[in-house]
Amino acid sequence: MSSAKGYAHMGEEALSIGADTFQFFTRNPRGGSAKALNTADMEALGALMQRRGFAKIIAHAPYTLNACAADDGLREFARNTMAEDLARLEYLPGNYYNFHPGSHVKQGAEIGIEKIAQTLNAVLRPEQHTTVLLETMAGKGSEVGRSFEELRAIIDAVELQDHLGVCLDTCHVWDGGYDIAGNLDGVLEEFDRVIGLDRLKAIHLNDSMNPLGAHKDRHAKIGEGYIGTAALSAVTKHPVLQGLPVCLETPNDLQGYAAEIALLRTLYQE
Repeated sequence: MSSAKGYAHMGEEALSIGADTFQFFTRNPRGGSAKALNTADMEALGALMQRRGFAKIIAHAPYTLNACAADDGLREFARNTMAEDLARLEYLPGNYYNFHPGSHVKQGAEIGIEKIAQTLNAVLRPEQHTTVLLETMAGKGSEVGRSFEELRAIIDAVELQDHLGVCLDTCHVWDGGYDIAGNLDGVLEEFDRVIGLDRLKAIHLNDSMNPLGAHKDRHAKIGEGYIGTAALSAVTKHPVLQGLPVCLETPNDLQGYAAEIALLRTLYQE
């Protein structure tokens, strides 16, 4: 969803399709411009969420943000955007801010990790009430975050680690080579060993148009990809993942999302 619709409207729209959480872009996802701050609208959403028992929601940074770009201007854009978004989210305290760690573009993953940590160290504040989530990535091109080890390295280099978590994207980890269809328990055990399950704060539930380990990142509707409905339903049912907000990023319209939510809720009860 886009915050251009208005915050309270997004909450009502989520309820209309059977959702009790949602993800929204803080600003133009393919650009950088943000709508003028409307604190009354944000507070109205907060009241709605409390009244209707929402889970935590996820604010998503724009795709244009690259915290490890070689260009100083691009990294400055990333720092300024993240700092402004986190300041705005103080009007919706206690929720999540998710971002793609970035692409090192021939600098090498080690330098990319260092620069991402530098960006986070510049924007995180001890007093903030938002947890920043590093998203697991598919490993397309020079993406950083293609493995649990790379995400762990970023976390280790950040000073205010209490403000950091991870969002696990099912399409991304599958495309990255983690077999969540054939060995979900093993993948989660590896996540716990490398990062710690206490860091896992949210799930992006998506099927994949590509086979395991393809490193391509092409999302599919639930049951229309290589992961499959049964495996994705198992993610929602797994004991260690209970209570986490689960957001769909499948290629759908509202009606399609409503159908997927209904399907997954039915399967959850079986």
